[in-house]
Parts: sequence; structure tokens; C-alpha cells
Amino acid sequence: MCGIAGRFETANMCSSNLESIHDMTATLVHRGPDRGDVWTDKPSGIALGHRRLAIIDLSEAGHQPMHSSCGRVVISYNGEVYNAAELRQELMAAGRSFRGHSDTEVIVEGCAHWGIEATVERLIGMFAFGLWDRKERALTIVRDRLGIKPLYWSQKNGVVLFASELKALKAAPEFDSTIDRNAVVSFLRHNYIPAPLTIYKSAQKLEPGWMMTVQAGSAPKLKPYWRLEDIAKTRHENPIGGSDEEAIDALEAVLSDAVARRMISDVPLGAFLSGGIDSSTVVALMQKASASPVKTFSIGFDVDGYNEAPHAAAVAKHLGTDHTELYVSPSQAMDVIPMLASMYDEPFADSSQIPTYLVSALTRQHVTVSLSGDGGDELFSGYNRYIQAETLMRRIWRLPTPLRRLAAEMLTAVPIQTWNAIMSRLPVLSRYPLAGDKVHKLASVLSEDRNGFYRRLVTHWDDPETLVPGGREQVHPIWEHSKSAVPEFVDRMQFIDTMTYLPDDILTKVDRASMMVSLEARIPIIDHRVVEFAWRLPRHFKIRNGVSKWILRQLLYRYVPQELVDRPKTGFGIPIDHWLRGPLRGWAEDLLSESALNTYGLIDPAPVQEKWREHLNGQRNWQYLLWDVLMLQSWCEKWA
Repeated sequence: MCGIAGRFETANMCSSNLESIHDMTATLVHRGPDRGDVWTDKPSGIALGHRRLAIIDLSEAGHQPMHSSCGRVVISYNGEVYNAAELRQELMAAGRSFRGHSDTEVIVEGCAHWGIEATVERLIGMFAFGLWDRKERALTIVRDRLGIKPLYWSQKNGVVLFASELKALKAAPEFDSTIDRNAVVSFLRHNYIPAPLTIYKSAQKLEPGWMMTVQAGSAPKLKPYWRLEDIAKTRHENPIGGSDEEAIDALEAVLSDAVARRMISDVPLGAFLSGGIDSSTVVALMQKASASPVKTFSIGFDVDGYNEAPHAAAVAKHLGTDHTELYVSPSQAMDVIPMLASMYDEPFADSSQIPTYLVSALTRQHVTVSLSGDGGDELFSGYNRYIQAETLMRRIWRLPTPLRRLAAEMLTAVPIQTWNAIMSRLPVLSRYPLAGDKVHKLASVLSEDRNGFYRRLVTHWDDPETLVPGGREQVHPIWEHSKSAVPEFVDRMQFIDTMTYLPDDILTKVDRASMMVSLEARIPIIDHRVVEFAWRLPRHFKIRNGVSKWILRQLLYRYVPQELVDRPKTGFGIPIDHWLRGPLRGWAEDLLSESALNTYGLIDPAPVQEKWREHLNGQRNWQYLLWDVLMLQSWCEKWA
């Protein structure tokens, strides 16, 4: 796991600005504290930089930028490839020579021997890299299939830049820091900026499963080498068949292999454990594969509805892991807030960014690598909205629109606080956190069509264009062409979530939080082979009798008693709603004041202040919308 940067001067060879690669690389020390190096070829106008977090082959043989044995290609690479040993044997049989045993060397030798795309198609793992081909005088950048590792790029006036984080691009003298108001609009809808947009007009995210090649005198050429759309379109051609037990056995085999491969490390290794289905399954399979207790880590809050530590401790005790937990005070959590703008480089407002950082910091005190359970919701229908959609399809969308509108009016006639009180009296397994807000949100989509329903559910600010003067929302084409690729509605929701929310929110959050403390996070559930397996599963293996992630639960029950893990889905959050009315109120009021909002001129103050007043007096819980604006304002204070 590392930080990478590069620049290719396609029009002005031998420019003195080539040396700015040192400044670009220096911004990424947190991603690679063990070593930093650069390589330049001034006649070709190319420079590559690297910061190393040593995980495999800790010797000098693993240092980067790395040259192939034939000298043709040079690479700066971030990630881990888990089938490197098998590929090494193939390459050695083909006559390639190796100096060490790093996976970097396997990639660079593979690209020199098989070619870049043919090599990438063989890789099992997470990766982002820039590679210079001396023969073709071409720069190619590549990002892994699911977007676990980040990669940004920019082109202006004949200079192509790329890096693991935007702060590295900003360190280049040519970089244009003009803010993209369209990106701000998208941010206010989603709480993250969806790819390929970034907060800057001049920069883009390379999308998951894509590669880009550029040569002097030619425009960059972008192409996908792996597409979830292709898998989704063909999923019915070779479905997972057989009995329930046979399907569970097949999932256990592919997921066990994914977990075991991610336990290969030359440094200490552990796992995040929340006690939920996903992380518990990963830890159970790790413990099965380990001869000694696996190190597991969790954090807790002394706030009802936000504390998963007891559940994690119970699972850890049953599995026999070496468990460490930390109860975090509100002041410790709030101490993270000033760091967020530096951590994320562009506005990012998933409030679970705070506990994710805290559990990463705790884990890094003990290990250098940690496995995570992210991805199970997108692959196995874990989000509440998938269950809601199935219910609506069966019961609601068959009704005429006027009846649906009447139902919406009836639901919203009951105040949110009353809904909360009603839901609190239900059995524990039937409760939802923030129930009143969710009922009112559900009511707002009853008159929508299917795509409108889903879009409303993933929306924060309903009409974000009205908040951003001069901004226009750019909807990703996936929202439209997914209708033909994935006609079944719940499957389509999962498809869009996997293509957008997973890489741009969940994986971004985990990468930045873990890398801020120089911790490598590995995510076995989104091994691309597991992803392809999950898409071949018929729907009844994912949702059955109103139970989400059915097949993943059955696998976990083989290792952990059902009563230890079956509970309502809560997410990994913190009590932002309470803190904004309490200890964070002064900080929030400063950022949300009319003068503060007018300082940067990105948002109309009036609707923001209206929501702030309603939140303070308890009329509505606007925590998510307000957190979006607060993170935007915090980012502006740091970078704008």
C-alpha cells in the first residue's frame, strides 16, 4: 500500500517543472512512511514518484519506481496483488528474471512480457498504477476493477498529471484549482462527489475498471478492461444452481479463498470487527485459516443506538480472536473533525468517516494490515432500501397514483417524533434507527416511479441546483443505461450502488481513513471473483422472506450462533444530530452563518439557515444535509 504520483510533459520536454514530482510525492508521506523515491527521464518528459508502505518484501528489492528486468517499463504502483506467487511462476517459466518477491515486480515483469491489459486481466487484488513504456514512449494509468484504490488525473497545456490524492496534483505548478460548481451540486445530492468528477474543473477520477494511455501529440485514450455491466447482462446465462447447501458451499469456497489470500503479509495483520454480518463473516473465515488467534479491533460509543462494541466483543469471544476495543468519548471523536478536510482533499460528508478513522488509528497501534468487511451490502442486498423496494413492488406500485399520494399524506401527517415513539415500542429486531425520518422520506417517494424512488432514497438535498448559483447537476450515464443492462429493479439498485456509492463513498472513506494512519485495509468481499459469483446468484439467495443477505447469513451461522449477529441494521455512525444541538453547536453556527456561507459564495445561505433553525428546535432531524454543508465549508476553509 503506497502513494503514487507522476507527470508527463507531452508538449514541453525537458521542462524544469519536471522536478515538481518531488513536491507531489512529498504530500503522500502518510500513505507511504517507509521510503520515498522518484524517477525522471527528462528527454522523454516523464517523472514518476512513489511513497512506500512496505508490506510484502521489505527489502530494497521492493522499492519503487521499479524497472522491469529488460528495462522497457517503469512502474509506480499502489495496492496488493494476491495471486502474485502463481503469476511469478508463469513468468519465470517464460524466462523472466526476478530480484525479490514483491508483487510490484510481478506486475512490472508481466506488463513487459504480456502487455499491460493482458496483465491487468490476470490480477486478483486492489491496485492503481502509472507505467511508462520506454519503447512506445507512452504513459498508462490503471485503476482496479471495483475502485478500492484511488487514482486522479489532470491534463492541461500539454502536461498530464496523476496521483493517489488530489493534494499531490495541487502541488504541481500547472494545476488549475478552479472549483467545479457542478461537482458541488452533485456533492449536495449524494454527500460525495461521484466519479469522474472532482471538486476541481481540471481534475478527474479514473473510474474503476478503466485504464488511460497517453503519448506525446495525442489525446488521452480511456477504455474499460472490466465492466460490471457485462457481468450483469450475462448473469442469467450461467446462474448458481443446486440446493441451498450447495450454493452456500460454493460461496464459502470462493470467499474463503479471497480471505486467505488477503492474509499473506510480511508485517502484522488483523481485522476490523463491528459484530455485523459482513465483518463477522470475514473474521470467522480468517480464524478458520489461522493457526493462532486473529487480532480484531472495534470501537464503541456510550450512546444508545450507536454502540456496536458489545456485539463485536461477543462475536470475538465466540471465535476466540485476540480482541481489542476502545470506547471513544465525544471529545475524542470531535477532535477528528479538524482533520477531515486534509484527509479527504475534496468535500466528503459520510459522517462514519469519523469512527472509521478512529478504528483505523486504534488498529494501527497493533498491526500494519487490516481486513475489512465492506461490500457485503451491495453484493448480497443488505441495505434497507432493497427490502423496501421489494415491499413497494408487491404492495404499493400496483396501486393507482392518487391512492399512493393519499398514503403519503397520511404518513407525513404523523409528526416524526410520534413515529419515533411508535417504532420504539416494536420488538428490537423490527426497529429502525431514525424511524420517523425514514417514514417521512418513504412517504416522499410513494408517487415516484422506480428510478425516482431509488434516486430519492440516495438523495440528501432534494433540489441541489437551487442551492448552488451557476451550478448544474451532471447525472452519470449509468442512471439511464442501467435500465437496459439490469431491467429488474432491485438488481438495478445494487448495480448502481456498486458502480457509484461503493467506490465513491464507502471505499473512499476506508482508503483515506486507513491511509491517514499508514494502515493497509484489505477488502475480501469485493474480490472480483466474489463479485462475479454474487451476480450469478438468483435473487432468492439474497433476500428471502424479508431477510437480507440470506446466503451470507447462512454461511456465517456455520461459525457464529445466529443470536449473536441477528439485529437491525444500524450502520457505522455517530450521533451527529445530538452533537449539532450540543457540543458542536458553536462550531456549526460559525460555518453556517450567512457571512461564512457568503465568503466562498458556493451556496445560497437562506435554505441552509432554515434547515439549521428547524434542526435546533427539534422540528426535523437535518443532520445529514447540514453535515454536507459543514464539510463543504470546512473544505473551503482548508483549500479554497
